[in-house]
Formats: sequence, C-alpha cells, structure tokens
Amino acid sequence: MKLRWLWVPLLICGFYASPATADTRVIVRTTLGLQGLEAFCNVPLLPICTVVEGLDGTLNQLFLVTTPLDVTTFLNLLGSTVGIVDAEADQLLSLNSLNHVTTPPPGLSDTTPVNYYGSTVWDGYVNQPAAQIVGVSQAQSTFHVTGTGIVADIDTGVDPNHPVLQPVLLINQSTGCSGYDFTRNQPCGSVMTDFTGTPPSSSTNVAQVNQSTAAVLDQSTAAVLDCNQQTPCQYAAFGHGTMVMGIIHLVAPQAQLLPLKAFSSDGTGDLSNILHAVYYGVQNGANVINMSFDMTSNSLEFSKAMDYANQNGVICAASAGNDGMEEIVYPAAYQNDVMGVASTSNTDTVSSFSNYGNAIV
Repeated sequence: MKLRWLWVPLLICGFYASPATADTRVIVRTTLGLQGLEAFCNVPLLPICTVVEGLDGTLNQLFLVTTPLDVTTFLNLLGSTVGIVDAEADQLLSLNSLNHVTTPPPGLSDTTPVNYYGSTVWDGYVNQPAAQIVGVSQAQSTFHVTGTGIVADIDTGVDPNHPVLQPVLLINQSTGCSGYDFTRNQPCGSVMTDFTGTPPSSSTNVAQVNQSTAAVLDQSTAAVLDCNQQTPCQYAAFGHGTMVMGIIHLVAPQAQLLPLKAFSSDGTGDLSNILHAVYYGVQNGANVINMSFDMTSNSLEFSKAMDYANQNGVICAASAGNDGMEEIVYPAAYQNDVMGVASTSNTDTVSSFSNYGNAIV
C-alpha cells in the first residue's frame, strides 16, 4: 500500500533534478480558488509552488504563483491537474523609446498662465499643436462635453501633488490617496515612490511621450529625468504616467483620474501587474482604461481581461506601438475590446515612427 503513494514525491523530485536558476513567475487560472491552489502547491514534503497574490479581485480565479521548477515542466504539471483552466508564464514588458527630452514646437512652451477648468496652467499646454489639430476646444464647446466618469491609466503612476491633476484625482476615502501601486502591492499610484533623490530641476518640464507630440504640464515632475549615461536607466520612464494623465485631462478636464501603477520608472512592468490593474480598474468603477504601451506576444489572460472589461461596459484604448511598421501588437490587436491609437505629427500626417494597419488601428 505504501508503494502506491511513492510516485508523487518521486515525480516531484524528478522535476527538481534540473531546477530553474530563479523562481519562475506563472499566471494561473483555476476553479479551485485560493485555498485549492495553495493545497496543490503545498505537496507534502516538497512544495512545488507559492501563491503570491490574486489578480482578478473578487472573482478569485486568477493568481500569480512562483515555482522553482522550469516553466515548461511546471506548465505541463498544471496541464494535467483537475481544476486548472489555463496557465502562462509571466512576461516583462517595457515602455520603449523613452527619456527623450525634445525641443517643443513654437508655442508649446508658452508659460503664460491661463485658467483651465479651475486650474492655472500654461497656455502652451492648453493650446499645444496636437490639441488644435484634433479640435479639442471646438469639440468641447460644440458638443458640450468636458469629460465625466472615471478614466484609469495603467502606467508608471502619477505625481499626486501636481497642481493641475490633483483636483481631479479620484481619492480613495479609506487610504486618503488615489489609485494603486501594483509594483509594490500597496495603495496610492504615485510615481514619486520610485524617486529617492532631490526633486528634479524645474528646467526640464517638456518631455516626449511615446516619441509623439510633446505635452507640457507646469510641474517639473512631469519631466523625464536624465539618465546620466546610466544603462539601464533607473528613470527612463519617470513621469510618463503624469504626462499621459496630463493629456487625458486636457481632453476630458472634468473626468476623474485613477492612476494604476503597473510599470516602474525604468519603464519595465510585469504582465501580471497589468492584468491585476485591469481587474482592479473595472471593479473600482473605471469607465475608461488607457494603456499607452504594447507587446508583440499574445496572451490568453490579457485577452480575457479585455473581454471582462468590455463585458462590464469599460472602454479600453491602447497604443499601436512605435516601431514604424505594420505589425501586430497587443492589447491594440484585441479589436473586439480595444481601440488602437496610432500617432500623427504636427503636420497632421502619420508619424514616421508610428505603427499602422487595420489589425491594430
């Protein structure tokens, strides 16, 4: 009778014979729930995985786990387990082509103070060329639309003290701050938690966003910091989320903003944190989710997260990418659920770096 049960630890020991160099991160969907998945992971004598966190909030079906096994071995093991719906390796994404401070076109750096829906801003911010080309102010006045509801942005976080954005940040009454930091698994989607030195100089408040039109906010923390020739650059994407939220606020000044920090200031972010942010946004009342990033590999769980957002009436928008070619990138290619957004120049033509094609735009 004892010999009947020997195969389980012997099988797991066989898996451990060629361990991965570091714990592998795996996204797992299961019908077992948290307790059932933990029971699966904690094989007697030799645990094979650790449940790090749930990713889908109240649904209790999607989890991030780590395992010392190599990813192929672990996925094969999961595939033969009752109650495991699907699993995929976590991915590391990058906000590419950042840290490019640009010389603004004429008028963009006009620092003349003007009132914009209760906040004092630069005239160059309100009347920047991109806003004029797409007719932001004309649309607002003609159709009497200035934004409403909640717009979530999955990015590097926001400067919570920015005087233009502070009045419209959605504050959680229990935490006293706005959004969530999925990179640290804590409340408050602030980019400032990534910055430990002296605040950046006020001389660089023009930064390039996704290599497209420069946008101006009147606080220095909207700027991308100088890397000082460091590789990798710790602050390659610092301020990106603040910039993107500044553009959102320009278009929809009376919408509330929800910063969901899934990327670090070096521009990297885990797919698991992005998925967590999507479910969090939907379950916390977001009407729109903006994603100014892209990835070239498809993800079943990312597709399911976009389906979930769409089924709950949330509008999702994503970058078409900046490789200057016709290629498939995600989440823009999830066209049943997501609006892909390409870039145009200040001459109202397709930007040379912008991706294009019916599959993503």
